[in-house]
Amino acid sequence: MMAFLRSTLFHLLFYPGTLLYCLAGLAVAPTGQGALRHVVHGWSNFHHWLVRHVLGIRMEWDGQIPDGPFLIAVKHQAMVETVEALRFAHTPVVVMKRELTTMPIFGWVNRRYGVIGVDREAGASALRSMMKEGQKAVAEKRPVVIFPEGTRVPFGAAPPLRPGFAGLYRVLKLPVVPVAHDSGKLWPRGYVKHAGTIRFKVGEVIEPGLPRGEVEARVHAAINALNP
Repeated sequence: MMAFLRSTLFHLLFYPGTLLYCLAGLAVAPTGQGALRHVVHGWSNFHHWLVRHVLGIRMEWDGQIPDGPFLIAVKHQAMVETVEALRFAHTPVVVMKRELTTMPIFGWVNRRYGVIGVDREAGASALRSMMKEGQKAVAEKRPVVIFPEGTRVPFGAAPPLRPGFAGLYRVLKLPVVPVAHDSGKLWPRGYVKHAGTIRFKVGEVIEPGLPRGEVEARVHAAINALNP
């Protein structure tokens, strides 16, 4: 019952708050990119505060993500790590499903901040578009965050990596920072989230230029390091 009540309060605060932040983003966008980024990062801090103080979820880190232009490969089990990516990386460009970039207001703010929207049904054209947007991020010296398994999976699942990761790795020529976590234990699909501690583990930096099979194997092992 307590988890249900906490989850209800979280939803009642987070989604109206998100709308307010999006409207603020629209308002400040004409003044420059810096103001818009400030609003977006404020939204991620607002989400973090709700997760900690309303849902009762702490976050514990083993290792630290370095600053600079890296390809940050993150396990995807819940929404929480997608928003936290705006906190644990410095002004990142996040690879996300295209639907999140076409939503009214929210999608516009996403696009202005700088994200890479991927149409999973578009095949090779989606990969080409992702490479082009990734190169723009590198030119701006921004890290790129990707969820290399392609979609969120339950805690304990370890599907193979999607082709988009290897393509970005080859084209961007960036070192990879793999990040494992166990958010799915507390934040499963559905309405109710549970109090507790989410553990994050930053793996060893993987150098650019490795063969596809080797880099995929190393990243897959590293992002699943906290699986049972």
